[in-house]
Amino acid sequence: MILSTINQGLLWAILGLGVYLTFRVLNFPDMTTEGSFPLGGAVAVTLITHGFSPILATIAAFGAGCLAGLVTGLLYTKGKIPTLLAGILVMTSCNSIMLMIMGRANMGLLNNKRLQDYFSFLPSDIAPIALGVLAVAIVIAAMMYFLNTNLGQAFVATGDNDDMARSFGINTDNMELLGLIISNGIIGLAGGLISQSDGYADVNKGVGVIVIGLASIIIGEVFFANVTFLERLIAIVIGSIFYQGLIMLIIRLGFNTNYLKLFSAIILAICLMIPTLKEKFFKGVKLNASNR
Repeated sequence: MILSTINQGLLWAILGLGVYLTFRVLNFPDMTTEGSFPLGGAVAVTLITHGFSPILATIAAFGAGCLAGLVTGLLYTKGKIPTLLAGILVMTSCNSIMLMIMGRANMGLLNNKRLQDYFSFLPSDIAPIALGVLAVAIVIAAMMYFLNTNLGQAFVATGDNDDMARSFGINTDNMELLGLIISNGIIGLAGGLISQSDGYADVNKGVGVIVIGLASIIIGEVFFANVTFLERLIAIVIGSIFYQGLIMLIIRLGFNTNYLKLFSAIILAICLMIPTLKEKFFKGVKLNASNR
């Protein structure tokens, strides 16, 4: 159970890292997540079942997410459609696109090679974790590299204060477009990896996933305040593992799994309220080691 929780937490953490770019860095919600996530899974699984390499299929999942983010970004920056509505439009469209790609509502990977099979030289319960660690490390390293470039700094400045960014000559529309592309690319990558781990892709797999991504971010922020950017990304990974542990505990306690989305929303709501509750009822209580 513990190894399975860590594996799931690592893979879902990639979703959280993608959501973080729009939700925290650009400071706006992007509902494209619920379309780009299952789209990445649909593309990866379809390519694998048609004989393509799992590595190529996973890269294609990232590309599919980027395309979804591009469309949302164009609707928002060029079409002047509000971000939330633009995301919903693309999310809805992705459902039909996935049906076109797979030809049906779901598709399995039975007897097909998956990315984790490249780690078959490791014990069967360790191989998925090795893949998760490698994937998370690559995504975090890429994010750190990007955000430390001049382009990345312009991207961060746009999220901090777009008026100030424009006064420095930064094209904020392009930065927001870039953010949506990269964010949804990472989310599509997460969809491809998780679909391979689960062994199937489904058009309904994206329902409620934004809650999972936000839960990873919020839990990480609650328990790890006042940290560097790299530590914040690592905190999201820890938050994701902790969240998956809570879900596993709920399942082990015998609760109906049909209500997992409800439990996810409750966990997220509680995490969001913790800072307020701490301020109101537990003044002086330290929730993380950094404040000791």
